[in-house]
Amino acid sequence: MEYIDILHNLKKGIYHPIYLLQGEEAYFIDQISDYIEDKVLSDAEKGFNQTIFYGKDSDPITIAEASMRFPMMSDKQVIIVKEAQSLSKIDTLLSYAEKPLASTILVLAYKYKNLDSRTKLAKAIKKNGVLFTSKKLYENKIPGWIDSYLKSHNYTITPQAALLLTSYLGTDLSKIANELNKLVIAVKDTNKITPDHIEKNIGLSKEFNILELQNALGEKNVLKANRIINYFGANSTLNPIQKTVAGLYFYFSKLFTYHFIKNKSERNVAAELRVHPFFVKDYVSAAKRYSPTKLYEIMGILRDYDMKSKGFNVSTMVETGELQKEMIYKILH
Repeated sequence: MEYIDILHNLKKGIYHPIYLLQGEEAYFIDQISDYIEDKVLSDAEKGFNQTIFYGKDSDPITIAEASMRFPMMSDKQVIIVKEAQSLSKIDTLLSYAEKPLASTILVLAYKYKNLDSRTKLAKAIKKNGVLFTSKKLYENKIPGWIDSYLKSHNYTITPQAALLLTSYLGTDLSKIANELNKLVIAVKDTNKITPDHIEKNIGLSKEFNILELQNALGEKNVLKANRIINYFGANSTLNPIQKTVAGLYFYFSKLFTYHFIKNKSERNVAAELRVHPFFVKDYVSAAKRYSPTKLYEIMGILRDYDMKSKGFNVSTMVETGELQKEMIYKILH
């Protein structure tokens, strides 16, 4: 069952006796677990019928015994096991999972890893309840997720702003959601978020960032590229060389891939490169300026400076800002 389906059913009052919420992406696990904790029971019912356990401080037998109790003055009781991945001998829950009590909602928040699907416990939970695996989103999926999240709050965002946030915040959905919530509160003059709003409220420069550096290099705009890399050097804490190298490798590898795509329609290129269709024209334009041979050379340059950023084949006296300038010079010439 997918995340959105689970939440939809919960909001309709469709409950299952046992939930195993597992996987690398904690955000979706927290959202489901928090909804059950906050919304299933009324405040009056929670006093007698809601229990929170923590995996490292609990044991399966105690949890099973609590789950087998009948609710008091309520149709349901809620048992939530946070940090269930730390629960010792979790397979001991098998007997309960095979015959869970219908009046109990047992939630196992099993973060950052998965229970082996071949185990009897996993199979029992899947048969009698819900087994949800929360997967990390790849970076190319984050702008779309940002767009969907804001739409659920009656806001929209420009593709440039969504990509800018992604480059700055990475793939941590909890962190991204937190920043988006701040933006929604701060932006009052419109319901459309732009790079200007991000610069004003988050502090990320709309002119001096990895995306603008990519654009400058794609256009072979030497002046603009140098201005940005000089800014990075002067603000190395916010713009470390490792982050620059990773962002440029990601960008130039896509340009390299573009040259070998047979069907160069906008839709197919967007799918192959895993980018928003809005940006396809920029990749097409940049690919015309860089041959596959040059791109192969650039990726070698980036690997070389990745090693130098870690202290290999470079004097310890060289500042990372100077390394970044040198790297950009070699890419452009």
